[in-house]
Amino acid sequence: MTIAAQSATTATSRKGQITGWHVLIGVVAFFALIIAVDVVFMVLAYRTFSGQVASNPYEAGLAFNKTLAQREREAALGWTAAVEKAGGGAIIVRVRDRAGRPLERLSLTGALERPATEVGKQVLDFKPLGDGRYRATARLDGAWDLRATARDAQNAFELEARLVSQ
Repeated sequence: MTIAAQSATTATSRKGQITGWHVLIGVVAFFALIIAVDVVFMVLAYRTFSGQVASNPYEAGLAFNKTLAQREREAALGWTAAVEKAGGGAIIVRVRDRAGRPLERLSLTGALERPATEVGKQVLDFKPLGDGRYRATARLDGAWDLRATARDAQNAFELEARLVSQ
Protein backbone atom coordinates (compact mmCIF):
# COMPACT_ATOMS: atom_id res chain seq x y z
CA MET A 1 0.00 0.00 0.00
CA THR A 2 1.32 3.41 -0.86
CA ILE A 3 1.49 6.37 1.47
CA ALA A 4 -1.15 8.27 -0.53
CA ALA A 5 -3.62 5.37 -0.20
CA GLN A 6 -2.90 5.04 3.51
CA SER A 7 -3.60 8.75 4.24
CA ALA A 8 -6.84 8.57 2.22
CA THR A 9 -8.17 5.72 4.36
CA THR A 10 -7.37 7.51 7.66
CA ALA A 11 -9.05 10.71 6.44
CA THR A 12 -12.26 8.87 5.54
CA SER A 13 -12.31 6.92 8.79
CA ARG A 14 -12.02 10.15 10.90
CA LYS A 15 -14.85 11.89 9.03
CA GLY A 16 -17.66 9.90 10.75
CA GLN A 17 -16.04 9.68 14.20
CA ILE A 18 -17.43 11.49 17.28
CA THR A 19 -14.65 13.17 19.16
CA GLY A 20 -14.53 14.79 22.59
CA TRP A 21 -15.18 18.19 21.01
CA HIS A 22 -18.42 16.94 19.49
CA VAL A 23 -19.64 15.66 22.87
CA LEU A 24 -18.67 18.91 24.59
CA ILE A 25 -20.51 21.01 22.01
CA GLY A 26 -23.59 18.75 22.30
CA VAL A 27 -23.71 18.97 26.11
CA VAL A 28 -23.19 22.75 26.12
CA ALA A 29 -25.89 23.21 23.45
CA PHE A 30 -28.32 21.01 25.40
CA PHE A 31 -27.92 22.95 28.65
CA ALA A 32 -27.99 26.28 26.81
CA LEU A 33 -31.36 25.30 25.33
CA ILE A 34 -32.73 24.27 28.77
CA ILE A 35 -31.55 27.54 30.34
CA ALA A 36 -33.02 29.59 27.49
CA VAL A 37 -36.43 27.92 27.87
CA ASP A 38 -36.33 28.45 31.66
CA VAL A 39 -35.53 32.13 31.18
CA VAL A 40 -38.46 32.51 28.77
CA PHE A 41 -40.81 30.87 31.30
CA MET A 42 -39.51 33.06 34.14
CA VAL A 43 -39.99 36.24 32.11
CA LEU A 44 -43.53 35.23 31.13
CA ALA A 45 -44.38 34.35 34.73
CA TYR A 46 -42.97 37.61 36.05
CA ARG A 47 -44.90 39.68 33.50
CA THR A 48 -48.24 38.00 34.28
CA PHE A 49 -48.03 37.90 38.11
CA SER A 50 -47.73 41.15 40.01
CA GLY A 51 -46.81 39.43 43.25
CA GLN A 52 -49.87 40.81 44.97
CA VAL A 53 -51.96 38.04 46.53
CA ALA A 54 -54.89 40.21 47.61
CA SER A 55 -56.29 43.17 45.70
CA ASN A 56 -56.72 44.98 49.02
CA PRO A 57 -53.89 43.75 51.27
CA TYR A 58 -54.44 46.31 54.04
CA GLU A 59 -58.09 45.37 54.46
CA ALA A 60 -57.19 41.67 54.26
CA GLY A 61 -54.67 42.20 57.06
CA LEU A 62 -57.30 43.92 59.20
CA ALA A 63 -59.72 41.07 58.55
CA PHE A 64 -57.03 38.59 59.59
CA ASN A 65 -56.52 40.52 62.83
CA LYS A 66 -60.27 40.22 63.46
CA THR A 67 -60.02 36.48 62.80
CA LEU A 68 -57.20 36.17 65.35
CA ALA A 69 -59.24 38.12 67.91
CA GLN A 70 -62.23 35.82 67.28
CA ARG A 71 -60.02 32.74 67.80
CA GLU A 72 -58.84 34.19 71.14
CA ARG A 73 -62.45 34.77 72.25
CA GLU A 74 -63.30 31.18 71.25
CA ALA A 75 -60.36 29.83 73.25
CA ALA A 76 -61.50 31.84 76.28
CA LEU A 77 -65.01 30.34 75.96
CA GLY A 78 -63.64 26.82 76.11
CA TRP A 79 -66.35 25.38 73.85
CA THR A 80 -65.59 22.20 71.95
CA ALA A 81 -67.35 20.58 69.02
CA ALA A 82 -67.30 17.08 67.64
CA VAL A 83 -68.57 16.21 64.18
CA GLU A 84 -69.85 12.80 63.15
CA LYS A 85 -71.55 11.34 60.11
CA ALA A 86 -74.81 9.53 60.69
CA GLY A 87 -76.78 7.33 58.32
CA GLY A 88 -78.82 8.82 55.52
CA GLY A 89 -76.41 11.63 54.73
CA ALA A 90 -76.76 13.31 58.11
CA ILE A 91 -74.14 15.36 59.90
CA ILE A 92 -74.34 15.61 63.67
CA VAL A 93 -72.42 18.29 65.56
CA ARG A 94 -72.11 17.95 69.33
CA VAL A 95 -71.19 21.18 71.17
CA ARG A 96 -70.00 21.23 74.79
CA ASP A 97 -68.79 23.92 77.19
CA ARG A 98 -65.52 24.00 79.14
CA ALA A 99 -66.92 21.65 81.82
CA GLY A 100 -68.12 19.14 79.20
CA ARG A 101 -71.81 20.00 79.60
CA PRO A 102 -73.89 20.05 76.40
CA LEU A 103 -74.76 23.48 75.05
CA GLU A 104 -78.47 23.87 74.27
CA ARG A 105 -80.34 26.67 72.49
CA LEU A 106 -77.57 27.51 70.04
CA SER A 107 -78.12 28.72 66.51
CA LEU A 108 -75.94 26.55 64.29
CA THR A 109 -75.31 27.45 60.64
CA GLY A 110 -72.86 25.90 58.25
CA ALA A 111 -71.77 24.98 54.78
CA LEU A 112 -70.04 22.09 53.07
CA GLU A 113 -67.46 22.89 50.42
CA ARG A 114 -65.21 20.73 48.28
CA PRO A 115 -61.54 20.99 49.30
CA ALA A 116 -60.29 21.56 45.75
CA THR A 117 -63.06 23.46 44.00
CA GLU A 118 -65.81 26.02 44.48
CA VAL A 119 -68.38 23.82 42.74
CA GLY A 120 -71.08 22.03 44.73
CA LYS A 121 -71.24 24.14 47.89
CA GLN A 122 -74.05 22.99 50.21
CA VAL A 123 -75.66 25.27 52.79
CA LEU A 124 -76.66 23.33 55.90
CA ASP A 125 -79.70 23.86 58.10
CA PHE A 126 -78.94 22.40 61.53
CA LYS A 127 -81.85 21.36 63.75
CA PRO A 128 -81.42 20.78 67.51
CA LEU A 129 -81.73 17.17 68.70
CA GLY A 130 -81.14 17.83 72.40
CA ASP A 131 -78.14 17.02 74.58
CA GLY A 132 -76.04 19.60 72.71
CA ARG A 133 -76.46 17.78 69.39
CA TYR A 134 -77.47 19.43 66.12
CA ARG A 135 -78.32 17.60 62.88
CA ALA A 136 -78.27 18.62 59.22
CA THR A 137 -78.86 16.59 56.08
CA ALA A 138 -76.39 16.76 53.20
CA ARG A 139 -75.01 14.84 50.24
CA LEU A 140 -71.80 13.26 51.54
CA ASP A 141 -70.06 11.71 48.55
CA GLY A 142 -66.30 12.09 48.58
CA ALA A 143 -64.38 14.71 50.54
CA TRP A 144 -66.01 17.81 52.05
CA ASP A 145 -64.89 20.65 54.32
CA LEU A 146 -67.45 21.62 56.95
CA ARG A 147 -67.42 25.21 58.14
CA ALA A 148 -70.01 25.97 60.80
CA THR A 149 -70.76 28.68 63.34
CA ALA A 150 -72.54 28.10 66.66
CA ARG A 151 -74.04 31.22 68.28
CA ASP A 152 -75.84 32.06 71.47
CA ALA A 153 -76.97 35.51 72.62
CA GLN A 154 -73.43 36.83 73.26
CA ASN A 155 -70.90 34.40 71.78
CA ALA A 156 -69.92 32.81 68.49
CA PHE A 157 -67.87 29.66 67.96
CA GLU A 158 -66.53 28.61 64.55
CA LEU A 159 -65.61 25.05 63.71
CA GLU A 160 -64.01 23.40 60.70
CA ALA A 161 -63.81 19.70 59.94
CA ARG A 162 -62.93 17.47 56.98
CA LEU A 163 -65.53 14.81 56.17
CA VAL A 164 -64.59 11.92 53.87
CA SER A 165 -67.04 9.29 52.61
CA GLN A 166 -66.21 6.16 50.64
